[in-house]
Amino acid sequence: MAAETEINGEKPAMKTKNKSYYYESNDDLNTYFANNRIEIPEVEKSGFSFRKLWAFTGPGFLMSIAYLDPGNIESDLQSGSIARYNLLWVLFVSTILGFVMQSLATKLGAVTGLHLAEMCHRQYKKVPRLLLWIMIEIAVIGSDMQEVIGTAIAIYMLSNKAVPLWGGCLITIIDTFTFLFLDKYGLRKLELFFVFLISIMGVTFGYEYVMSAPSSADVTKGLFYPICEDCNSAVVLQAVGVVGAVIMPHNLYLHSALVKSRNIDRKKPEKISEATFYYSIESAIALLCSLIINIFVVAVFAFGMYRKTNNDLRDVCSNSSSAMFNISSDVFLANDDIVDADIYKGGIFLGCTFGMAAMIIWAVGILAAGQSSTMTGTYAGQFCMEGFLNLQWPKWKRVLFTRSIAMIPTFFTAFFSSLQDLTTLNDFLNAVMSLQLPFALIPTIAFTSNPKIMGKFVNGLPYKITSIFLATAIIGINIFFVATTIQEENLNTYILASIYILSVGYFFLVAYVVVHMFISFTGDTYNEVPWVKKYMILPLDENNRNHVL
Repeated sequence: MAAETEINGEKPAMKTKNKSYYYESNDDLNTYFANNRIEIPEVEKSGFSFRKLWAFTGPGFLMSIAYLDPGNIESDLQSGSIARYNLLWVLFVSTILGFVMQSLATKLGAVTGLHLAEMCHRQYKKVPRLLLWIMIEIAVIGSDMQEVIGTAIAIYMLSNKAVPLWGGCLITIIDTFTFLFLDKYGLRKLELFFVFLISIMGVTFGYEYVMSAPSSADVTKGLFYPICEDCNSAVVLQAVGVVGAVIMPHNLYLHSALVKSRNIDRKKPEKISEATFYYSIESAIALLCSLIINIFVVAVFAFGMYRKTNNDLRDVCSNSSSAMFNISSDVFLANDDIVDADIYKGGIFLGCTFGMAAMIIWAVGILAAGQSSTMTGTYAGQFCMEGFLNLQWPKWKRVLFTRSIAMIPTFFTAFFSSLQDLTTLNDFLNAVMSLQLPFALIPTIAFTSNPKIMGKFVNGLPYKITSIFLATAIIGINIFFVATTIQEENLNTYILASIYILSVGYFFLVAYVVVHMFISFTGDTYNEVPWVKKYMILPLDENNRNHVL
């Protein structure tokens, strides 16, 4: 039997039957929320309580930022310009799939008191654990590059090209450090600041939606009519890209850590059930807000840029102000090629169509998206690093180190690349992040389906089957997206050979976490099998971090 760990000076009660095993972290003094946890109010009446929902509100909105980062916004506008309203239902379904996986992440954090990276540290052997950390770090870097580049493009537009792209990257790096210290003034103020940024996105992108006035009937049909009319291979690939852009691997690590910011009495199962219930409601509300904002973006460009050529948009810009025409002349070349939409071209189109103010408002929305997602990406990177590596560094060192990993390559990419190169880079980064999805989805399913870890809160058989099906579908879709992207690049033989070699190692690691997942489903049934014990499972007792309820 695992040794009991004292909690707040008290030993948890023992039960002789139906023992439920939970981890109890002893490193709370090293987390952001150790001295700043939100207390959950006690209410006299039973049933739903808005006071309790308000107390649990916050983590889901920080999580939802990843659904609104510049990479997603660019995917939205490309979806509208390539497929019109036909892929809105893909966005809708992807958001629902994201909600299912985020709910598992919150349940893991609420039940165990550990976030996903901390649980990986306690459940995987050293070598696969370090490889998993590298994969998630790559995902964080890829996401950060999209976010910083998006912010730099927004600053470039707002400054009328006065601030170069590399200058925008430097500004983003500096102000990210500044904003991250907002949590010194209280977690609630930090969460409120992120809600403020989401509100800016809602207002700015909503303004563009109202100005464009797309058909509400077409938007509704696109959302609930899961058939793509007149869709070619480019549209299918864009649909796959929508799924890859919406579901971010590092976001599961982030969300499972953010739920630790609430003071949940985990010695009482009813309190855990209450927490998972309210977190689910809060996540649903936050993702609904993000979905509406994404719909705004898709609809605006579905209405205005669908199958438009460069000459079409040059004509539109020629009828606008001289300032907008001068800006657009270098963006929309004099030819009949279909416009390859991106964040910058989208802003110029809006400025030509609705006036300079529309471009500025668009840039402000992109700035809010990039800045907020950069900050949450910083948190995700720190949680992953401290969890996987069990670091005991002071906060400022972790901020400096994790920011340097992501920001240095981003700065040099912006310094030595053109605007067109940076916008093209978005598709490549989406492909890179898609490859990392198995290393977030599979551990989340494995740990929440392990009765040794979750006890009475373990996933039931229907939930296991559903989550495995969703994970398999999502991973398959994203691998297809990555393979197609590689084929389109026309890479030389040496690069292709390197990719094939790396692919072998990649699939070995995927196979490892899949086997680990199925072993986790059985609790401790196979723990004494020699090869399992040697290569797959770390016994709970080895960690001295669990207690028995």
